[in-house]
Amino acid sequence: MLMQGFARGLAMLAMALMVMMTLVDVAEARRAGSGFGSRGTRTFSTPSTTRTSPTDAQPIDRTMTRQQSAQPSAGRNTTATNPRPGMFSGFGGRLLGGLMLGGLVGMLLGSGLGGGIGFLGLILQVLLIAGAFLFLRRMFAQRNAPAYAGAGAQRNAHQQNGGPGFEIPRIGGGSRQAAPQPKAGDEIGVKQADLEQFESMLKEVQAAYAAEDFATLRQITTPEAMSYLAEEIGDNATQGLRNEVRDIHLVQGDVAEAWREGADEYATVAMRYESIDVMRDRASGQVVSGDPDNLTEAVEIWTFVRRDGGQWKVSAIQGVQNA
Repeated sequence: MLMQGFARGLAMLAMALMVMMTLVDVAEARRAGSGFGSRGTRTFSTPSTTRTSPTDAQPIDRTMTRQQSAQPSAGRNTTATNPRPGMFSGFGGRLLGGLMLGGLVGMLLGSGLGGGIGFLGLILQVLLIAGAFLFLRRMFAQRNAPAYAGAGAQRNAHQQNGGPGFEIPRIGGGSRQAAPQPKAGDEIGVKQADLEQFESMLKEVQAAYAAEDFATLRQITTPEAMSYLAEEIGDNATQGLRNEVRDIHLVQGDVAEAWREGADEYATVAMRYESIDVMRDRASGQVVSGDPDNLTEAVEIWTFVRRDGGQWKVSAIQGVQNA
C-alpha cells in the first residue's frame, strides 16, 4: 500500500509540474522573440518605450552575455536594470515549493488520489492569483515608464504646434532640424551626426545581409552580432532560401536610451522602416514568402556601441511585442 501511495503521489506531482510548465511555456511563447546580440549590462533589461515603439521590445534570447554578470550602471534605477524576477522566484517560488511539498507529503500519508486532485486545484488557484498579480504589476509599470521620445516640455510644445517629432530625419525630408538636445535616458548626448549614421547603418546592414556580404557585416557589426547574422544566413542557405531586402526607407525613429560603460558608449534606438522583404528560392528565384511589389513596415530596436569615440557598430537587434 505504501508503494502504491508513493506511486500515486509521484503521478500527481508530475501532473502538477506539467501544468506549471505549460503555463510558463505559454507566457514565454508570448514574450519570445528573435532578439540577439548584447546591450552590455542592460542586455537583460527592457529598453524604454518610445513614440516610435510604444510597446516593449522582445527580450534578447540569443546572447553571449552572462545574465548574472549584469550590474546596474551608474545613475540608473536598479529595478529597471536587473532582470525581472520570474513567477517562481523569490517568495512566490518558496510559497509554491512549500505547497507542493506539503501536498506530496499529504498524499504519501494516505490522502490518495482525491487529495492529489485537491492539491492540484490549489496549485492552479495560486498560479492564477500570481498571474493576475504579475499582470497588474506589469500594467502599472508600463503606465509609469517614461516615454523618452516625448519627454521634455520643449519637445511636447513643439509637437503640439504641429512640428515633426522625428529625431532621426526622414530620407529626403528637406531641411534638417537643429541638433537634438540630450533628453531623459540619454546619458551621453546623442548628436545629429550619430542619428544620421544609425539611419545609414540600418540600410547598410539590411543590404549586406540580403547580399550575404560577410565582409561588410564584419565592418559594421560587433563580432557577436555578426555571428548571429551569419547563422541566420546559413540557416536560409541550408533550406535552399535567400532573403531579399531592398528599397529600405526609414519612416520614424527615436532614441530609447543611451549610456556609458567604461570606454564603451551604447545607444538603443527604435526604428520604424519600410522595405521590400521577401524570401526566394535560391535556385529558381521564385518568391516563397513576402510581397515583392509592395512595401511592408517593421519596427525594430537596434543597439549601437562604440569604443573610445570610434565608429558605431550594431551590437543587438530586437523586435517589438505586439500591441
